[in-house]
Amino acid sequence: MRAQPAASHFIDGGYFEDESGTPFDSVYAATGETIARLHAATPAVVDRAMISAARAQGEWATWTPAARARVLRKAADLMRERNEALSKLETLDTSKAIQETLVADAASGADALEWFASMAAALSGESVPLGGDFAYTIREPLGVCVGIGAWNYPIQIASWKAAPALACGNAMVFKPSEVTPLSALKLAEIVMEAGAPAGLFNVVQGFGEVGAALATHPTTAKVSLTGSVATGGKVYQAAASSMRHVTMELGGKSPIVVFDDASLEDAISGAMLGNFYSTGQICSNGTRVFVQKGLYEPFLDRLAERTAKIRLGDPLDPDTHLGPLVSMAQREKVLSYIETGKQEGARLVCGGNIPTLQGMEAGAFIEPTVFADVTDDMTIAREEIFGPVMSVLPFETETEALARANGTPFGLAAGVFTSDLTRAHRVAAALQAGICWINTYNLTPVEAPFGGVKQSGLGRENGRAAMEFYSQTKTVHVGMGRVESPY
Repeated sequence: MRAQPAASHFIDGGYFEDESGTPFDSVYAATGETIARLHAATPAVVDRAMISAARAQGEWATWTPAARARVLRKAADLMRERNEALSKLETLDTSKAIQETLVADAASGADALEWFASMAAALSGESVPLGGDFAYTIREPLGVCVGIGAWNYPIQIASWKAAPALACGNAMVFKPSEVTPLSALKLAEIVMEAGAPAGLFNVVQGFGEVGAALATHPTTAKVSLTGSVATGGKVYQAAASSMRHVTMELGGKSPIVVFDDASLEDAISGAMLGNFYSTGQICSNGTRVFVQKGLYEPFLDRLAERTAKIRLGDPLDPDTHLGPLVSMAQREKVLSYIETGKQEGARLVCGGNIPTLQGMEAGAFIEPTVFADVTDDMTIAREEIFGPVMSVLPFETETEALARANGTPFGLAAGVFTSDLTRAHRVAAALQAGICWINTYNLTPVEAPFGGVKQSGLGRENGRAAMEFYSQTKTVHVGMGRVESPY
């Protein structure tokens, strides 16, 4: 099973290889098989990408918004036409179940390209009357933007960053995670095929040092990172050295608060989607599920029944619910958290083991896991696990639930389940999170802003708000009379 690209990088409108860069492999985590070998970008490759991006951006910025929108719409159409092939590639690269990638990865990327195409012409300033004089504002592109992606949603993240950047008149140089390097190259192909100038969307591969070189390159005007809090701090610091714009979409330890009057089945569905989708490898997952005591035991009983029915297996089988974790290293990390949970006194309700799957014995599989009677000071309640591990915590009052839900340095997402809509809005307003869901969880339509507060990041992806983070305001003051001066 191979998915070898034509070359490691996509620069200036075509594939480009430099075998002097450090080699690395893309591994299908369901079997442990190497599906592609690539090379990390050397400094010369980084320079080549940035130079071509700057040239392309200068041309692209002169295009009318309508002309830019046509390219983005065409790219969205091409992504939808090729969704099946792109989804299979994404499954091979990430090992996520094909039933997920068909609807949540390239499809979401196409939605972003289409929606931001519609927003391109809406990027405008305002007129400010000043008596005799007046002023007006212009929204201008920033220049060359750098995108640094995470390994859980490679083509979606690349699209979410590229769509608003290009709609605003910028160019983008994107570095995928070295763990999942393949699908961003296909996105670059599609953007070029849709009619963008060569160099407008470049892809360079590599490890942290390549990301650092991009973040500090003299040509870089903005850095947009999706990744861990630790990585975000380093990139933010590097970008700040030259006052570059940043968007940081980082990790979380998000709460879901379930009140006694909630629909039991809906609350469990939300909690399962917020912990097990993509094998738990989603930054916004609601991994601390606070359940009011009157519903606590029925919630756990029914949750265990439904979790037992989750089908693990070949990610390319459309009947598979959960594939493996992205790598054996990630599985070992998650297993260590499960062991810590046991040692610290959490009650293991279900899961926690390595399943035996015929023909996939070398795969990085792990059973979906639920812990009950978790306390706020336990490691599994404080640290981001990034695997299918749910912690369920009992609570008594709304005030208590809010204090405990907010008692974290993170603030990416939160959810509340209740039939009392007054309470739902009150709790959502009090939760310290960039995005809150009421009676649902983990829905991220491109029309709505997405991003965190506190250590979970700054800036926003998607929605009209994203346009503000990929453009800057220029004010022009027009004098209509003589210039008064005391000199």
